[in-house]
Amino acid sequence: MKKFLKTGVLVLVGILIAFPLFSMTYYTMVRTSTPDFCASCHEIRPAVNQWRASTHVNNAHGFVADCMDVHLPAPHKAVDFVVAKTFHGDKDVVKHFTMDEYDRQENRAAAYRSFDNAQCQKCHRNLLGMPHRRGAMLAHRTVLYPRPGYEKKCVDCHYDLVHNDTIAMMYKQYRNLPYQAKGLREL
Repeated sequence: MKKFLKTGVLVLVGILIAFPLFSMTYYTMVRTSTPDFCASCHEIRPAVNQWRASTHVNNAHGFVADCMDVHLPAPHKAVDFVVAKTFHGDKDVVKHFTMDEYDRQENRAAAYRSFDNAQCQKCHRNLLGMPHRRGAMLAHRTVLYPRPGYEKKCVDCHYDLVHNDTIAMMYKQYRNLPYQAKGLREL
């Protein structure tokens, strides 16, 4: 009987310690996974503002892909997600306090080099279902089924999709309006 009581007390103490730690960790992960949190660092604020003007926020489908959707593994891969999030967060904090000047272009290039096509394909799944755009469908086929030595990344073609210094954006839902301004960047 004493053995069961001791085991029960240890389990209860474990729960009382583990539950708050889990809750605080989860709350911290959710809270620090928002674009507004990313924008709290002045170095990242321009990237977040450019993201807000991009088709990842403004599109005819009403879908929003935020920073974590693009820059981190899918959350259902919990260990990979936590490791990547921790690494990127720590790296950004160190850069914030140790760099004299934040080089946006170099950091953007490093992010693009590190992208994996799987990051884009988390949302963009039906890349070959473009009957009205044969050229795009054929280009996507070469990315999905590359010949050895001819591998390409999504960002090889879609390099200026989000983080760019465009003055104005033409949002997809407004493309076919009769008063559409000429010369604005279309995405």
